[in-house]
Parts: sequence; C-alpha cells; structure tokens
Amino acid sequence: PPPSRPSYIARASAKMVKFLKANKVVVVLQGRYAGKKAVIVKNYDEGTSSRPYGHALVCGLATYPRKVTKKMPKKKQDKHSRVKTFIKTVNYNHLMPTRYTLDVDLKATVTPDVLENSTKKVAARKEAKKVLEERFKTGKSRWFFTRLAF
Repeated sequence: PPPSRPSYIARASAKMVKFLKANKVVVVLQGRYAGKKAVIVKNYDEGTSSRPYGHALVCGLATYPRKVTKKMPKKKQDKHSRVKTFIKTVNYNHLMPTRYTLDVDLKATVTPDVLENSTKKVAARKEAKKVLEERFKTGKSRWFFTRLAF
C-alpha cells in the first residue's frame, strides 16, 4: 500500500483558509477589466444554484484618477480626481488577491440584486463612484488608486 500522508497534511487540505473576504483588494485577471483593481463586496465560497462555483461580487476601478498637483486649478484637480467604477460577479479563478484591504462601506449600495437590471446597476455604480472618489480625496489607500503598470 502507498505510504499514508502525515496527519498534518491531511488536516491542512481538509480545511482551507478563506482569504477572499469582503473588503479584500483583488486584481481582475480576465475579461474587459483585466488588470484592474477591485474590492470584494460579497463572496460566495460555495457558489449558488446559477453559478455553482466560488465567485465574488466585486466593485472596482475601470478608470483610475490621474496625477493631481497643488498648483493645478481647483477645477482641474476635480477633473483629475474622477474615477469610473464597475460592478461585476467574477469567478475566483479570475481574481488575484492582494495583501491590501479597503475599508469602504459598499455593502449598502452594491448588492447582488443590482446586477439584475441596468438602471439599478448604473445607480449603484454612481454611488460607488462617489464613495471611492471621497476615499481618494482623503489621500488614504494610495496604492488602490494607482494604475497597475504592466
């Protein structure tokens, strides 16, 4: 008979650590938003009946804010601070987790039922845009708002 696996290996494989939690910053790897940063709003480790695989509802940045300097006029600073957001359900295989978390409250605005019709989705995207722009203007979470150069 083949040698039995040590008990610590058997234990480790039985209970995987769930690290894809809400507020975790991820990078989308596939599709239209490949290479864009997003934050997990809600995760489905076991999947659902319509999507029988692990996936997550994410809200991310489709366009990043541009460089802002002090000598710019106020209007130009505001224009450069704009972001465009996206809301999407993504398979875990197409997400790369990062070590960062983003403590923004998107749970109220971005819910699973906003994806069902486009008017709700657009409204939720606008709300998320406001929240993320405010976060950018406070100067916190600088890494999240910088474009991935690759």
